[in-house]
This record gives sequence, structure tokens and C-alpha cells, in this order.
Amino acid sequence: MVGILVPTNPALLEVDDLRVSVDLPAGTKELLHGIDLAVDAGQALGLVGESGSGKSVTCRSLIRLRPANGHINGQIRFGDESVLEMSKARLARFRGEQTAMIFQDPRAHINPIHRIGDFLTEGARRTANMNKTDATDKARLILQQVGIPDADRRMNQYPHQLSGGLLQRVMIASALMLEPQLILADEPTTALDVTTQEEVIAILDEERRERGLAMIFVTHDLDLAGAVCDNLLVLQDGEVVEQLTAEGVYEDAQHPYTKSLLAARLEFADAATGSGRSQRSNHA
Repeated sequence: MVGILVPTNPALLEVDDLRVSVDLPAGTKELLHGIDLAVDAGQALGLVGESGSGKSVTCRSLIRLRPANGHINGQIRFGDESVLEMSKARLARFRGEQTAMIFQDPRAHINPIHRIGDFLTEGARRTANMNKTDATDKARLILQQVGIPDADRRMNQYPHQLSGGLLQRVMIASALMLEPQLILADEPTTALDVTTQEEVIAILDEERRERGLAMIFVTHDLDLAGAVCDNLLVLQDGEVVEQLTAEGVYEDAQHPYTKSLLAARLEFADAATGSGRSQRSNHA
């Protein structure tokens, strides 16, 4: 088990020996093998790895979202509370008020028959008992803060009338509506083109810093994680194989798996731009 980069104590979120398993016809299969992590208010932690490395399972387990026939074991502490021991009602409040998740594909998580304004205000009205006027005013303000002009018109539109980039900004706005302490961003820009990706990431990072939020950022891209996060955990086959600071992604990487991710990223940069390592290192 790899040690963690520990923030101030006690951390906002602390995870010890997190194990997730699923029941299969052939027996029980463990997906996560003892993950440790910690993140405090104002910090961003990146979970980096290829598909199947366990990064998304880790992220979702933090709010007790588990696979079908799945089991979560270990310790997940949010402040002085155990997430795994929360009652159903307390867990619902925890998910709705103190944490928020931004998924990879906003179209899969926004009801296509509801207007954008209804999507944004529903949680505030149901979970925080906010009246319709106040919820609408807040949604309008947050849409403007995440870079969506003409908020009134957008709130009356349906998801199919917005581009992928605008919908992901709507997802960020939705995540901020109840002023959570922790944002879980599960590959939030993978489905976007490079230019839109950069715009969305800049907005997410700016809002996180201005609000002093903690963030868990899931990605397969080490460069992107280095640009957005303070610390990184590299996952392979359900285990943390390396911990890095954002500044030390290229210089400090020691594990062969991390080096293979970096090599693949640099080869892609060479092929795409001809610029290679120097440009990517400067970006990180």
C-alpha cells in the first residue's frame, strides 16, 4: 500500500483501506485493494489511471455509490462522520448538500424532458427547501458565474438545445447550487473537444478555488491532472501505485506504470503537434 500526501489534520475527507468487491457467479471479485487518500478544503486530488484502473470506482464509493452486487469496506470519514455508517436519510443529505458529483456525460444525467431551469432548481427546492423564486435567482446567478450568457433563455431551453460544452457547464452549475464542500469530478471533460475541454476545466478550477472547495478529479490524463490538482494518486488494477505532487509529475515519477502513462502521453503529443516533451512539461 502506498502512503498518502496528507493535508492538514483532520482532513475534510479521509479514506483508509477502501475495498470494493462484487459478487459474481464464479465468486467474489475485489475491485479495489486498500485505497488510502485524504483531501482538505481548498485542495484538489487527482485520481489517474487507464480504464479499469479503479479510479471511477474509488470516486463513486466515496458517496456510497457501488456497483450492482457490490460491497464497500474500509473507512470513509467526512469530517467527524463515517460515511459508511450514515443512515439512508443522512446519506441523502450528504450527497445533496455536502458533496456533488460531475459526471463524464451530462446528457446521461440531465432529464431530456425537463428544462434546464427545472433541472437546476429541483435539488435546491427539494433538499434545501428553497422557494421557487430564490432557487431560480440562484440558478441564474450561478449560470452566469460558470460562463453561460443569457441565463434566462438558457433556463427555458431543453438539454438537446445546448452543446456538450454548455451542458457540462450546466452540470458544474448544478453541483454548485447547494454550496457543497466537496466536488467529485468523474472524467468531466472526456467527451468534449480540446478547446471546450480547456474552457470547462478553467471554469471548474476557478470556481473551486474561489469557493475553497475540496475536489477529487478523475482522469486518464496525467497532464490534465497536473494542471488542475495539487496532488495525484496513480491507480493500476485497483491499487495506488504512486503518489505525486502536481509539480513533480515528470521529474518524480518512479513506478513503471506511471512512466508508461507519461511515455504514451508524450508520444501522442509528438504525433499531434511535433512539440513533444518540452511543451507538455511547461503545461504541467
